[in-house]
Amino acid sequence: MKLLIFGYGYSAQAIARELAPECDWIAATTRSAKKAEAMQAEGIRALQFDGLKASDALKEALSEATHILVSIAPGGEGDPVLDCLGNELMQIPALGWIGYLSTVGVYGNHDGAWVDEDSECRPVSRRSVQRVAAENAWQALASKLGKPLGIYRLAGIYGPGRNQMLKLASGTCRAINKPGQVFNRIHVEDIGSVVSKAARRCHDGILNVVDDEPAAPQEVIHFCTDLMGLPRLEELPFEQAEMTPMARSFYGENKRCSNIRLHELIGGILRYPTYREAFTHMWQTDSWRGEE
Repeated sequence: MKLLIFGYGYSAQAIARELAPECDWIAATTRSAKKAEAMQAEGIRALQFDGLKASDALKEALSEATHILVSIAPGGEGDPVLDCLGNELMQIPALGWIGYLSTVGVYGNHDGAWVDEDSECRPVSRRSVQRVAAENAWQALASKLGKPLGIYRLAGIYGPGRNQMLKLASGTCRAINKPGQVFNRIHVEDIGSVVSKAARRCHDGILNVVDDEPAAPQEVIHFCTDLMGLPRLEELPFEQAEMTPMARSFYGENKRCSNIRLHELIGGILRYPTYREAFTHMWQTDSWRGEE
């Protein structure tokens, strides 16, 4: 496997760690020269890419890749990888699989009802509308190429260094209560495990990468305070909460996401089926802070 990753963020790093043992090489793009140095130290071939112009080194890696993972968000002008490298993507001799990291935000609001991969997309926020357009564009390219494309709709991502315990420890956490509101989540290690299995099998299709139990946000926070031995936060009614427009938009998308197809792919259980297993493990292993 020769894996090229566009955007070496939190989720992509977890996927790369899972696939590293079976890769001839892994190359990944970044905008940051400082991050590129850290990537090189990890054994990742770092390629700088600003979404506007591709270097010769990036084009060379692309021409040799057997697997491509796209972890870059689209913008108002479209998907930067497709816009910049559309012609090159049509001419990769050894390409066997494309993976695209999307979001369950594409479903929009379903008033708490269950959705699966066949449910109607009702994107509300601008970023979710852009995601639907990007998914469609990648599907069109894959169809032209006759290559498998896996679209992975991720729920709220958390894990070491990115979780509610950090906010509780810093005193910035709030328990906001909007009656009936639920979210799915997914631990970053499960993203790594699921998408790496999909890459090995050259999975084709759409998959919700979500946990087994959608839950209210304040419920998760109360569980964390109990674990940490902190007093439970007083719940703040949603109507009274001061929030950024982006944060408020998340509460406008209420749904329960099914992961039946995910379980069919992995043939077993998630490492962290719910937030309870995940936070208990992070607390007991003191890994919730992430790398120091």
